[in-house]
Amino acid sequence: MLQVRSYIKIADNTGAKVVNLFSVNGKNSNRFAGIGDIVSGSVRQVAPNGTLKKGDKVYAVIVRLRKEIRRKDGSYIRFDENAGVLVDKESGEPKGTRIFGPIPREIREKAKGNYEDGFKKIVSLAPEVI
Repeated sequence: MLQVRSYIKIADNTGAKVVNLFSVNGKNSNRFAGIGDIVSGSVRQVAPNGTLKKGDKVYAVIVRLRKEIRRKDGSYIRFDENAGVLVDKESGEPKGTRIFGPIPREIREKAKGNYEDGFKKIVSLAPEVI
């Protein structure tokens, strides 16, 4: 579970490396963000040749969490780091053209509303779906 002021690594090739979360999108009562939630944040570290600058406001979908996730079959899955993929706010399409590292298959199921196509694109770009 991520909350405000958490840091996440960015798992795509947009040029941002680390993002500091300042809002969990949704209802005002949403305090924590989980897999598949869209959050807004500020870029804290960037790659030298990236398209983003430090301090830019970005939106990201959470794709990996250190907190374990329970699956319907009773098993649990967790990752070594908290990570996200930068997306467009309106469409949910990923900004990058590559995604690094594995993502859980819950991303495909969590897409709702007008973000369905964008999350499917994230799943298709990922090298491994666990």
